[in-house]
Amino acid sequence: MTSPAPDLAVRPVTEPEIPDWIRALNTGFLRTPTVDEAELVDRSSYLDPTRTLGAFDAGRCVATFRSFPQEITAVGGALVPADAITNVSVTATHRRRGLLTRMMSRDLAAAKERGDVVATLIAAEYRIYGRYGFGPAVTATHWDIDVQRAGLDPRWSAPEDGARIDLVDAEDVRKLGPELHERLRRLQPGVINRDDRWWQVTTGAVRPGRVSWTEPFYAVYRAVGGEVEGLAAYYCDGAWTDAKQPGDTATVKDLIATTPAAERALWQHVCSLDWVTKVKSGWRSPDDLLPHFLPDPRAATITTQADWLWVRILDVVRAMEARSYEGEGSLVFEVTDGAGLAGGRYRLTASAQGASCAPTTEGAELTLDVRELGALWLGDVSVPRLAALGRVREERAGAARVADALLRTSRRPWCPDIF
Repeated sequence: MTSPAPDLAVRPVTEPEIPDWIRALNTGFLRTPTVDEAELVDRSSYLDPTRTLGAFDAGRCVATFRSFPQEITAVGGALVPADAITNVSVTATHRRRGLLTRMMSRDLAAAKERGDVVATLIAAEYRIYGRYGFGPAVTATHWDIDVQRAGLDPRWSAPEDGARIDLVDAEDVRKLGPELHERLRRLQPGVINRDDRWWQVTTGAVRPGRVSWTEPFYAVYRAVGGEVEGLAAYYCDGAWTDAKQPGDTATVKDLIATTPAAERALWQHVCSLDWVTKVKSGWRSPDDLLPHFLPDPRAATITTQADWLWVRILDVVRAMEARSYEGEGSLVFEVTDGAGLAGGRYRLTASAQGASCAPTTEGAELTLDVRELGALWLGDVSVPRLAALGRVREERAGAARVADALLRTSRRPWCPDIF
């Protein structure tokens, strides 16, 4: 990485500069750089200029960066304040001049000052963000389901236990979805909050510039007592073969549920649609129940599995005390942090009743970089595996196993959203 270029100004954008900032963002993401009125109006409606950074060369924006407030669910259900980072770009003519480093350093320092516990992002490129202390904490998996091989009853139309599935409209989703998601995010580590704009955009009430809109089907699962326990949104492409045989693909845009029964019924609904021969699952957790809802799990083929949500710890004490622990024990660990935001030596003492984490001068049993701590925080990563890769160092034999017993979770974290 080259040294920063102090001659280029890095600062928050002003309102008149927003069109130029959008042009730079589109350029960085290899989209048509022209900014139309719809895109300008839409982005201006939610951009916070104090958290929207740009790098400027002779008055022209050549790099972009934005953050916004977020809540992420820790292991155990606590809602943790996060600094969500997005819209990061550097124009090709201005790479390797330290612009991202300057924007990232400024934003993370401000997040630390605000009291955010972690920072989050979804990385377009893997090799960039580790050097800023981020670690991949959530993996996402996409399945394609061959419906004709799955073994499900093609005549299925409703749950057998008295629950029901109803098709609803977008207006109903805006009423029912937020409360359902609030219940989900207290159950599932890794889930992030969805604000009102998210529901407006995802149901077509707000249509951002450059984004084409196709109205999906919405299916709601209601338990026997009438409570909404699941919601699915999906598209069908209307394809037929040359032999006049149906060959539709149903693409799941979103499927959330607070009970396995609701999840199973919604998948069976989508897989039982007349004319549908393939279902695309959307981004799920790697240990999602989906494949094993099918009589033949081999009918669900993994098409993509990759890192998804990255986490950067800003406050070690609050991060470690916010989550719960399935095991019981104590560990002294040392965190290295080149940015000076979260480094130090800490003693973690945890049990099913709670945890305490405090700075200590005791000898460290385990040493790791802050990026590894971010990867471990949601319980998805093996500490001994990181040790074998040379990314965690045992200062006391067996410390990696002790840490793993404390930090790992019985189910993997999941983040259904991109930002």
